[in-house]
Amino acid sequence: MPDLTELAPVPYILALTGAGVLIALVAWLPLALKRLPLSLPIICITMGAAIFSIPQLGIRPLPLSYPEITERFTEFVVIIALMGAGLKIDRVFHIRRWAVTWRLLGITMPLSIAAITGLGLWAGLPWVVAILLGASLAPTDPVLAADVQVGPPKSGEEDEVRFGLTSEAGLNDGLAFPFVHLAIVLAIAGVTGEPWLLKWLTYNVLWEIAVGVLGGWLVGRLFGWLTFRVPAESKLASTGDGLIAIAATFVSYGLTEMVHCYGFIAVFVTALTLRHAHREHDFQREMHDVTEQVERLAMMVLLLLFGGALVSGLLAPLTWIDVALAIACLVVVRPLAGLAGLIGLKAERSEKLTLAFFGIRGVGSIYYVAYALNHAAFPAAERLWAIVGLVVLLSILLHGLTVTPVMRGLDRRQGRDPDAPDREAVPPPGLAGPAA
Repeated sequence: MPDLTELAPVPYILALTGAGVLIALVAWLPLALKRLPLSLPIICITMGAAIFSIPQLGIRPLPLSYPEITERFTEFVVIIALMGAGLKIDRVFHIRRWAVTWRLLGITMPLSIAAITGLGLWAGLPWVVAILLGASLAPTDPVLAADVQVGPPKSGEEDEVRFGLTSEAGLNDGLAFPFVHLAIVLAIAGVTGEPWLLKWLTYNVLWEIAVGVLGGWLVGRLFGWLTFRVPAESKLASTGDGLIAIAATFVSYGLTEMVHCYGFIAVFVTALTLRHAHREHDFQREMHDVTEQVERLAMMVLLLLFGGALVSGLLAPLTWIDVALAIACLVVVRPLAGLAGLIGLKAERSEKLTLAFFGIRGVGSIYYVAYALNHAAFPAAERLWAIVGLVVLLSILLHGLTVTPVMRGLDRRQGRDPDAPDREAVPPPGLAGPAA
């Protein structure tokens, strides 16, 4: 009989080996897939499905089985992605220059929430679940949408399409939260009978958004001063350690959440403020690169688990109506709502179509559902997870296999050479789709 003390380290050694393989894939896969009809998330999901199909593993990573882990891990991935998105943006904040952002946030997202909620009711979901579904699936994901976003700081890759999708993904995650809270307070009020409207409007909408923006700006100002403005021998930029961006992410999110406000908004505003503190400094690129590496690694781990959830029965509760609902969310609701929000915008038709089409759904949607189910009791939870999981899977397939040809074509129409030697050799973390 083998000595149990010799067998005990085996899971740890296997985990260590797997972590090494995963980190190697983080570094190599984007280059290997650059000209193949595959995407990084598709590879990760396939690997996760294969790993968790091994009977001896005995683990079924379903979100309902691990609700707290699901919420916290997706939360971590999203806030890292939000910091990276904010650090990318070269465009100075201005009401008029950010017009495309306000259209996508103020018109497209509310229309999407209303339409998806209506589809949920049509599919027979309870009305509080339909509202939660609409709030969860309306925002463009900042994690998986990285390939339609602007390039790294000072790279010059900031056309109207990439800027619009980056700024939308950065802000709409936080602005969807009031509607997630609306579903939560309605679910609680349905049991207790307590009044909810005034508290929701004053607290969940006005207070949490306003203080989230203010808190993010204050933290961004503080880190901007510490990084670029204190005496040369002490300022953080002189260390060359881009981990300061991760520190700013955690401080901004933590402090804002301590006062019960929207940390997602705070992190993105912190990133914009930190970027504005010294727009031309090379340290901006170093902060972005560290954030990108952490984001890519965390995203791959999450997608491995998502692949495991798919083969563990995540989609089992689906009905044909649910499948039709999921498809409609991606190919009808977002494109039409996107085009409606862009009416009157001075942009080419191809740019508007691209902005409207690439409403990528992903990690943020998973987080919202996990958050809501951990804060209130909702009926049909398994079916809700199945619908959201299917939408995320279809989005990864649909957008992942079209993003690179579409964006390369857009570059050519605008007079840019997508194969120019000065462009980025490694695609950003995200869909990393096929080349033309």
